Amino acid sequence: MPPPVLADLLGKGLLSFPVTHFAADLSFDERAYRENTGWLAEHGAAGLFAAGGTGEFFSLTLDEVERVVAAAVQETPDGLPVVAPAGYSSATAAEMARRAEQVGADGVLLFPPYLTECGPDGLERYVCEVCEATELGVILYNRANARYSDHVVARLADACPNFVGFKDGVGDIEQMSRIYARLGDRLMYIGGLPTAEMFALPYLSLGLTTYSSAIFNFLPKYALDFYAAVRRRDDASVFDALESFFIPYCELRGRFPGYAVSIIKAGMKVIGRAAGPVRPPLTDLDGTELAELRNLVSRLA
Repeated sequence: MPPPVLADLLGKGLLSFPVTHFAADLSFDERAYRENTGWLAEHGAAGLFAAGGTGEFFSLTLDEVERVVAAAVQETPDGLPVVAPAGYSSATAAEMARRAEQVGADGVLLFPPYLTECGPDGLERYVCEVCEATELGVILYNRANARYSDHVVARLADACPNFVGFKDGVGDIEQMSRIYARLGDRLMYIGGLPTAEMFALPYLSLGLTTYSSAIFNFLPKYALDFYAAVRRRDDASVFDALESFFIPYCELRGRFPGYAVSIIKAGMKVIGRAAGPVRPPLTDLDGTELAELRNLVSRLA
């Protein structure tokens, strides 16, 4: 899929970030993952990001990432973009991008470099090396130690034709305003804060026409209905959903570090589509928290 086509498709709808299924022994449960990917693909997302943050990218080996991405590609219909992850060192990220291209992915989501602090010149080179390693469209993940200024983003847009998207996981309004004012429609913009629905309406005015919906994993129709309300700027419906579901959901999610991922697997258990446990260093919700989530989800029925 040509990078501009990828960006156009992703920017027109809600994005799915599926969990990665694990067996009781924490091995990758490929059969269950394939079945669930096919189920998700039926619900109308604009793109599927395999082995992303919700998919526990940080706990997968390089070979497992390749297997997850390949399985997603094989289980999704033609025309539904599959985006693969890349990250850690620049060399590792470039290798992951090449592998993603080989197994048929349509794009790459570039995560921050592993652990180390880094300046703007280093970040710029990090992105360039990955863009040069693949013909796939590359989307930056602005998060943690990888915060890209409007100057760096503009230089990357000039230097790397296949740099097509910017995903924000920081929430700095001034940074996003500067980038959108400077780049405009040159890029596609994705909201990537935890439970991105909380920020979807105000971010729409900054060019973020889409976002990564983790709850799409277990509430696909509700997630799509909320997205539709955001896009038609139905403020009343958006704020009603925030008050009745998303705010109490976020309060539960915020009780323990790492629950942004764990609560999604808990949600899948609640709806009868269990995806197994999370891998360390994450921990699963306890029984009381699972019951609270079940009660919250039951109110939507």
